[in-house]
Amino acid sequence: SSLGTAHSRALMHLGSVYPSSNAHQLRAITSVATSKSFTRDRMWLNGQEEDINHPRLQNALREIRKLARQEEGDHFHICSENNFPTAAGLASSAAGYACLVYSLSRLLQVDSELSAIARQGSGSACRSMYGGFVKWEKGDRPDGRDSIAVQVATETHWPEMHALILVVNAGKKIVSSTVGMETTVHTSQLLKYRSEHVVPHRMVQMEKAIKERNFEEFAKITMQDSNQFHAVCLDTDPPIFYLNDISKRIIQLITIYNSFDGNIKAAYTFDAGPNAVLYTLSSQVSQLLALVSHFFPPDHTSESPFVIGLSQTTPVIDKKLAEQFQVEPIPGSLKYIIHTKVGGGPCQLNDPKQCLLNGDGLPNRELHHTSPM
Repeated sequence: SSLGTAHSRALMHLGSVYPSSNAHQLRAITSVATSKSFTRDRMWLNGQEEDINHPRLQNALREIRKLARQEEGDHFHICSENNFPTAAGLASSAAGYACLVYSLSRLLQVDSELSAIARQGSGSACRSMYGGFVKWEKGDRPDGRDSIAVQVATETHWPEMHALILVVNAGKKIVSSTVGMETTVHTSQLLKYRSEHVVPHRMVQMEKAIKERNFEEFAKITMQDSNQFHAVCLDTDPPIFYLNDISKRIIQLITIYNSFDGNIKAAYTFDAGPNAVLYTLSSQVSQLLALVSHFFPPDHTSESPFVIGLSQTTPVIDKKLAEQFQVEPIPGSLKYIIHTKVGGGPCQLNDPKQCLLNGDGLPNRELHHTSPM
């Protein structure tokens, strides 16, 4: 989890280390075009035209234009689609901004440090500019320009690492990440202690755990930091509740699961939303998926796939294991589960058929990439 601190013109970050998701399961696709014939900047997201004047989007566009020394009068048409819930706490805005900045850099032939530009749109977007395990450094400059992302390890460094994303609620968050952070900065006493005494040490510990592929240490830090992030949210005035009752039941389930033989086999983390990301190793992923699917089974009236991504079927849980939990299943509490692994960073698609814009720079209505498969 991560949390920022706000200044008058820059959103500053405490520091975090984060694994990138695999683009085969979770992805954003963005096409951009520029032309003097365009009368204004325009943007479409998942088939709907969006307000291009959002301040954070304009900040990102301004920075990339400055680097490219783009002439006045050249406008952008931007079309983006992603296959996971936007504004639902699954880093959709981060992936979208990272994809946008990368696409613009290729179009305008900008070869520069792009993570600081991506951060202008979404703080977490700087981490999405690289694949594998990525560290977002706090930085020291007042303008935030040295608050950038650095790759800790590539996506091939820890092939045994798997992630199960439990989509609890695909609806829009009540409190956005940015608004929540700004309120926390001004009202939370716990945030100051966290930034000065906890995060710097945890950054070092987490980087070491990743490099040594020490899952138990990785899992312990991941859960502790998630818990403290949400404690800071509760310490905000008024308090911010990103977790719901199902989120708490997931925490309870993983805690019981890890207690059986004294070994940590899975880790949970929650960002600014109710959806859980569970990390585990390949040796445990089938058992964990069976466990989650048993206690949070699908609504049988739904015809959509329940488990998508690397796993297409739901493993059957061992009955003796299920009996030890003494927890009642809650049908319909999850919309679906995405099984994925650590993935790479942004890449350029060279197949013209995948372009989201037609020859006139308008959305290609024949393309639909939004299915979460």
